[in-house]
Amino acid sequence: MSSARRRRAHQGSRQKKKEVDSRVPPARRVFLVPLALTLVLALMSLLPRVSDNPILTRSFWGAAAVLLVWQVLLFLRVRGASEGRSFSTVLRPQHYLQAVMHVSVFTYWGFYWRPVYEFFWLLVAQLVFAYAFDMLLAWTRRENYALGFGPFPIIFSTNLFLWFRDDWFYLQFLMLAVGFLGKEFVRWQRDGKRVHIFNPSAFSLGLFSLVLIATNTTGLTWGQEIASTLTLAPYIYSVLFLIGLIVMYFFSITLVAASAAIMLFALSGVYGAVTGVPYFVDSEIPSAVFLGLHLLITDPSTSPRTPVGKSIFGGLYGLGVFGLYALLGALGVPTFYDKLLCVPLLNLSVQRIDRLVRAFERSPRASRWRFEWAAQRLNLAHMAVWIVFFAAMTATGRTDGRHTGDSLPFWQQACAEERRNACERLIQLESTYCGDNSGWACNELGSHYVEGRITETDLELATAYFSRACEVRFQAGCVNVLNPESPSRALPRVIDLRLLLREGGQNLLEMSESDLYARACGHGWTFACAEAPRSL
Repeated sequence: MSSARRRRAHQGSRQKKKEVDSRVPPARRVFLVPLALTLVLALMSLLPRVSDNPILTRSFWGAAAVLLVWQVLLFLRVRGASEGRSFSTVLRPQHYLQAVMHVSVFTYWGFYWRPVYEFFWLLVAQLVFAYAFDMLLAWTRRENYALGFGPFPIIFSTNLFLWFRDDWFYLQFLMLAVGFLGKEFVRWQRDGKRVHIFNPSAFSLGLFSLVLIATNTTGLTWGQEIASTLTLAPYIYSVLFLIGLIVMYFFSITLVAASAAIMLFALSGVYGAVTGVPYFVDSEIPSAVFLGLHLLITDPSTSPRTPVGKSIFGGLYGLGVFGLYALLGALGVPTFYDKLLCVPLLNLSVQRIDRLVRAFERSPRASRWRFEWAAQRLNLAHMAVWIVFFAAMTATGRTDGRHTGDSLPFWQQACAEERRNACERLIQLESTYCGDNSGWACNELGSHYVEGRITETDLELATAYFSRACEVRFQAGCVNVLNPESPSRALPRVIDLRLLLREGGQNLLEMSESDLYARACGHGWTFACAEAPRSL
């Protein structure tokens, strides 16, 4: 009797537990996930990397507050509704494999440029924000959220090209939000499906690039430094090439990247043959552009799917970067935007490219050139061609080797011969080295602004450059401060050569003087050829 009573009591307690559980439906429990992410984001403001800057701290609090308010409003909306909110797990290889490739780039690059590693917690914070934002956006529009690695390539791809400085970091969160909103709302019908038009990271990068250019506020970002510091990592082209091969193998995007590279290489070669000077200052294809054609334009969802279409898409990217570099330079705008601005336009062209290719493939003439190979086998053939082409570029010193544009004496001679854009490039390079505290470069700039031969005369600016040269103990600069009207010049010192011979890489602080002079001799500094034997 007592055992039967106990069984009935146990069954009753289980029934009550079920009733209690029924009062907390899954539609409400799932909100604990974005709530936890929001709490993590808020707690990350206590990290020393964040809390040391009050403005950055408030950026984290602001982002967390926006997410929290959104969750409360959405929770109230669905609380009495019949439909629920749920998760489904979707693990797509293009998401997690690309994420691994992005991490590889960050790891290698950061080893040689430490701000990348210092940025680590800010990158993690963006991932936390992205998951919460994407989740809430999906539940605002529909019942289910596909949980996977989707936000990873969006966040990583964005951060490989543009970061906002700490005092403006709230704009980084806004840029990510714009990318996800563009993916959700800017859609079209393609192949019978409703899909997003733009690569999410390229959409936000392109849009924010336009705003930064229009407002002349590039200085709010690390964009210029990001574009120029990739070359601090030795053999960066070879590393990006190997990483790109993995992406090409799994996602058959070889023709996109290879066509873009071949187009840029060909156009640069033609320009150099006609003008006698390189098109890009110190490379045939800038390293940041080389990164972009592997990990920015190759999103399979927003690029053509046929081999011919991919070739056209990649070729147009190369052509777009080439044209934008000249246009931005002529407008006095930082040229690193060249690789970012044309991607959204190319995404918009995908359907037209597809229609053009389909019309071509239906023609009788196209059947003669059609290869009946399996897709994977055809991709391997394309990869083989790309490997041969890159090997040829490397063998001729067009990738990681020393480039003609690395030599300041080359630009001095080209400017004296009045070759196209040579004087502008000389001023640009000397300005960069002066910014790195090369007294010789500052003194040369001051002399140019006094003489007025290759730039307009500006005695006030000339005196500023002479003063800067004097501050770093370049004797000719001190002389010119006292008598700027007849500028005195001098040969670069050892410390200047350590800056002038970097070839876009690390400072040569540990190099012996004999090796340094030998290197300078190879760069066209004739005085160094005589000094090299003496320093042995």
